[in-house]
Amino acid sequence: MPDATPADLLPGAPDVRAAAAAWLEGLAAERRLSPNTVEAYRRDLRQFLAHCARHGANPDIPALIRLKPRDLRAFMAARRQEGVGGRSLMRALAGLRSFARHLDREGHGSVAALSAVRSPKVERRLPRPLPIAAAVAMASPDIRAGDERPPWVLARDAAVLALLYGSGLRISEALGLRRRDAPVDGTDTVTVVGKGQKTRSVPVIAPVQAAVAEYLGLCPYALPPEGPLFVGAKGGPLSPRIVQLAVASMRGALGLPESATPHALRHSFATHLLARQGDLRAIQELLGHASLATTQVYTKVDAARLLDAFDAAHPRARAS
Repeated sequence: MPDATPADLLPGAPDVRAAAAAWLEGLAAERRLSPNTVEAYRRDLRQFLAHCARHGANPDIPALIRLKPRDLRAFMAARRQEGVGGRSLMRALAGLRSFARHLDREGHGSVAALSAVRSPKVERRLPRPLPIAAAVAMASPDIRAGDERPPWVLARDAAVLALLYGSGLRISEALGLRRRDAPVDGTDTVTVVGKGQKTRSVPVIAPVQAAVAEYLGLCPYALPPEGPLFVGAKGGPLSPRIVQLAVASMRGALGLPESATPHALRHSFATHLLARQGDLRAIQELLGHASLATTQVYTKVDAARLLDAFDAAHPRARAS
């Protein structure tokens, strides 16, 4: 018996399940959303259809077209009572609207109720960057002195973290690099594949190049050009979890809070560039943000932290 597709697991009438299957396939193939995002949208739609089924007949497309704003509000209220936060509710509403647009494009009609329901207000969480000294130490092999793991593993972790802090990569982007992408032998940029399968070219400074070169010099495995640049202990692709554990083990030595994660190094990259009067548009390009508004959140990091970073990093600050 063949495995069930995600849409087969949805409640609702056959016409809804068929439309959902086409919608989800389009999200993955045409819009190139990540598998995690597609799965989250599928889960949100399933929860909404289950809610509709509990409060009426098995939902079909005509029933969805006839929805009233109160039906959507009741669903959102029920999810609130289950402890679902504002961000998850906002994503759920975005997914339902996307599915409704698909139904409209396919000629089924407009789900007018969705346009009458406001998205929940969500306060944007500020990034939590590391102090400059801590970020530099975390991306340096020196902090690992005395570690009992093999030297090549320590060099590998240092190279990955150097790419996060020195080039602002996401951990998935760093671990997605192939051996032929390695910024060594005079190569001072890397091309990474970010969210939405968008590619961008990112400069790699000399210390980061040196960290990658040291790892390659110590790595015991033959790395084929099209294979992963960073490998695990058995030579397979390196898991993000291994990098997260390596960072967790360093937090105690550096006296850092639990917010000091691999992604915090990316936050630190952006915040420290801004502290040095970096151009916001340029930082947006480096980070691969689709919207400038996403990058602008770094300007809201508290003034004291930015001033500390400025005093520690800017040459004129040190001269005064």
